[in-house]
Amino acid sequence: MRILVVEDEVKTSQFIKKGLNEVGYAVDVAESGPTAESYVASSEYDLIILDVMLPGPSGVDTTRHLRRDGFKGPILLLTALTTTKDKVNGLDAGADDYLTKPFSFEELLARVRALLRRTQSASSIDSVLKFSDIEMDLVRRKVKRQNVEITLTTKEFSLLEYFLRNPEIPLGRVSIAEHVWDLNFDSGSNVIDVYVNLLRKKVDAASFNKKLIHTVVGVGYILKEA
Repeated sequence: MRILVVEDEVKTSQFIKKGLNEVGYAVDVAESGPTAESYVASSEYDLIILDVMLPGPSGVDTTRHLRRDGFKGPILLLTALTTTKDKVNGLDAGADDYLTKPFSFEELLARVRALLRRTQSASSIDSVLKFSDIEMDLVRRKVKRQNVEITLTTKEFSLLEYFLRNPEIPLGRVSIAEHVWDLNFDSGSNVIDVYVNLLRKKVDAASFNKKLIHTVVGVGYILKEA
């Protein structure tokens, strides 16, 4: 899943980005409300983490603008303001939750997971993704094929999740980069091909009787039964 962090304090934004990357989320960072609105207009995000005290339009104003422009995903506000009135203003603007600074990363991650679960439940999206004889448990972060558990790295897990959410659809390298990496990814590198090959060695191991990840010449890759 892809998350946008809107925070003008570089130390804080990098702390959040690093932590979320380590547990498998693709993360982009914006330093102002207008930049965040521009990112959301051109890319898809599953959740936005938004600081209230931003230069220019505040996080509350930015929340209001994002909702006005049609963003429907969850928004988590970060703030040093602790009064009930401040929190009510943010929630009334369209935020889904509030986290007061300073906070631990564990608490932030728990809020993120809770908001994403709530969104998935509302959208009737199962926590288990299945295609052919492979299944992925998003909550327990486990993958099985023919009831054999497959151990994946964090990035391999995210890559397979993207394939499972888009079965039988050719996925280009740019699309994969946007959803599994972030906006700063160097599209000219061969990192995607390397990770797809690593994933193939596990998902399409010789012990399984059919291949699921295929190359689409001139496009990228596709998850399908041969």
